[in-house]
Amino acid sequence: MFVIPCLKVPQRHAQLYRKYLLSQGVLDRMYCAQKHSDGTVTLPVVASVLAQLDLVALKEHVAQDGFCEIVDIQAPPLSKKEKVKSFHKRLADTAQSLLVSKGKTWSEDLERDIPSRWQCHGDLVLFSEGCFSNAIWKEIGSEFWTAVALTLGVKRLAQIKKISHDGYRTPIVTMLLGDSSYVTHIDNHVRYEFDVTKCMFSCGNITEKLRIASFNCIGETVVDLYAGIGYFTLPYLVHAKAAHVHACEWNPDAVKALQRNLQINGVSDRCTIHQGDNRELPLNDLADRVNLGLIPSSEEGWPVACRLLKRGTGGILHIHHNVTTPLHHKPPEHTSAIDVDKDSSIQRDMQVRTAWASDAARRICTLLLDITGSEWKTNIKHIEHVKTYAPHISHVVLDLECKPL
Repeated sequence: MFVIPCLKVPQRHAQLYRKYLLSQGVLDRMYCAQKHSDGTVTLPVVASVLAQLDLVALKEHVAQDGFCEIVDIQAPPLSKKEKVKSFHKRLADTAQSLLVSKGKTWSEDLERDIPSRWQCHGDLVLFSEGCFSNAIWKEIGSEFWTAVALTLGVKRLAQIKKISHDGYRTPIVTMLLGDSSYVTHIDNHVRYEFDVTKCMFSCGNITEKLRIASFNCIGETVVDLYAGIGYFTLPYLVHAKAAHVHACEWNPDAVKALQRNLQINGVSDRCTIHQGDNRELPLNDLADRVNLGLIPSSEEGWPVACRLLKRGTGGILHIHHNVTTPLHHKPPEHTSAIDVDKDSSIQRDMQVRTAWASDAARRICTLLLDITGSEWKTNIKHIEHVKTYAPHISHVVLDLECKPL
């Protein structure tokens, strides 16, 4: 049985180590991390770069109060990405077999129409737009969708066509198989229930949910200005242990789901929902933290957030934004070091994010002065990269500390 090298770390530091290894290109993404009964986690690493891994420096950089060591793990399970590749192949084989059995001709165009990714919510799979667009799938109908569901091991299928411009970002979803569109999704022991035809759910925000879950918000009052169905509201309550969260949301369908999710997670007594436009929120001078989880930009909520911060002690703003890195010219032909170009690209992205964060910090300072009539100081505590939308567009979160002088 084959083995692969893994970095063994304490479970409490596993997410920090994983993110660092991933940023350095050392994490082997073909395999899953594994939890062990002794309270440790093993993170698979690329064998070819193992010799370059300085464990002492790694420990100093990531978590000085823990430990890390290299161990060999036998036959670890494949990562979710690798499993999806496998399911994509099975899905293509299923479609091909069914079409051939009906006397149809299989083609490369049809294979390209088979999705390679999807969202899974319990027993329902939600496909994105841009797949299953050929008329032949609709022609075969329920027999085809039943075969797809059987291949993926689910009971219901749906497909999102586009996002409505109704101000609520209501998804336009078609049920392909099954009648009920109500689903359950569990992230990090937090339970979300919602209707996929009425509410959006961003699976790509899982790293930010995990980061919020690691915060210590005991005794704090938090305001979530764009609460949705509770993506961030619930981690603040369930894991970060916030004393109270004010959740603002203007989509009535999302509010209904949020109310349900607060109840099923047992935290409704520590949350107040404010339905409507948060710019008309009748609150001020009460927040230790304000979460501004709206992209591509949450700028319209900045004045509201500044008004909400405690005048005497200040607090932290978690500002979400899509940052665009300008396109750059390719290096000269004689430059052959791919790693150098990769490093320069990472450095360039960081410079753009830092420049945006510095500008945001200055503008927040001005807003706080205008609103309170007093001088404030802002401090960039952290810039978190959440996910990449395109090669030059990144969803980031600025943790901005704001203190009155």
